[in-house]
Amino acid sequence: MTAKRRAPRRAPTKDPKGGLTAAGRAKFRETDGAHLKPGVTKAASAMSPQEMRRKGSWAVRFYGRAGALPPLVDAKGEPTRFAKTAAAWGEPVPKTVAAARALAAKGRRLLARYKTISAK
Repeated sequence: MTAKRRAPRRAPTKDPKGGLTAAGRAKFRETDGAHLKPGVTKAASAMSPQEMRRKGSWAVRFYGRAGALPPLVDAKGEPTRFAKTAAAWGEPVPKTVAAARALAAKGRRLLARYKTISAK
C-alpha cells in the first residue's frame, strides 16, 4: 500500500477577524514586493507621530472617501471584509455608514495631531 503525499498546509493569509495575517503580508512581499505592516492598535496617547500618521491615513483612505462606501454588512447582516479591516487596526467594526464616517473623522484628528507634533 502506498501512502499518498499531501501538500504542505499553508498558513491562512486572511485573518478571519479582519486584515491580513503575517503569512498574508509575507505573500504580498513575495508577489508584489510590498512591505506591509500590521495595523496600529495602540491608544492615541501611546502612539508615536509616525503611528498617528499611518493610522490616520488608513482611516481617511478607507472610510473617508467621497461618494458611496463599499458594503459594510452582507445579506446575512455579517460585517464584510471591508468593515472588518477596522478590527485589524484596533477599532470597532462599523456597521453603518455613520460609524464608518466617524472613523474617518478620528483619522483626520490623528493626522492633524501628527502635523502639530511634527511642526515643532
